[in-house]
Amino acid sequence: MSAVPRSEKPVGRFRRMLDRLSTSQEDLESEELREDAETAGCTRIGDCHDRQIVTVTGTLRTVTLRPRAGVPALEAELFDGSAALDVVWLGRRSIIGIEPGRKLIASGRISMSRGRRVLFNPKYELRPLGRE
Repeated sequence: MSAVPRSEKPVGRFRRMLDRLSTSQEDLESEELREDAETAGCTRIGDCHDRQIVTVTGTLRTVTLRPRAGVPALEAELFDGSAALDVVWLGRRSIIGIEPGRKLIASGRISMSRGRRVLFNPKYELRPLGRE
């Protein structure tokens, strides 16, 4: 065996086809999301640290209305293929376009809450539906 990791070896068309056939759908979607984040020039969620100002992109997995201290809060889980983070809009019951399966770019300061990365009231940009 050579010391070069498989991902760094030159890969032909046949090898790529075999890899795609033997990889699960979830892994393929995660790889596509990671490539999309890199193309958009965003930070991977898995590389984000507490109190860091970041711009991330991904797909919304879930969107829920969960009150925080008696104030309505719209929460969504954003996944980019490397990790997930919670996006929370305080004082909002709904936002048009924020729905599961939608892709978006969000910017703000990461905080940690109960061991999970959270973006509170981020600036965001919905990705066009035609690109999904």
